[in-house]
Amino acid sequence: MTMLKVRVQGILDDFEHAPTDEIVDVLTQITPHFKNASVSEYLQRKIQGIGDGATGTREQRAQCKALIPYLDWYLQGQ
Repeated sequence: MTMLKVRVQGILDDFEHAPTDEIVDVLTQITPHFKNASVSEYLQRKIQGIGDGATGTREQRAQCKALIPYLDWYLQGQ
């Protein structure tokens, strides 16, 4: 298992305690791995929105939580 997959699995195993900046970092790293360019572009916009539009940790966490399926999808090989 690659280091990135280990990080993704760690976040999925304990999402509630994973730091938001780590979740965003991992999401950023997995974005280019998706086979569909539209999916990658969509995810990039969502990640940018977490930093740009979110005004507090609670809102950022909610936005990150909405992107959990992308972490699952990455582990499953898209």
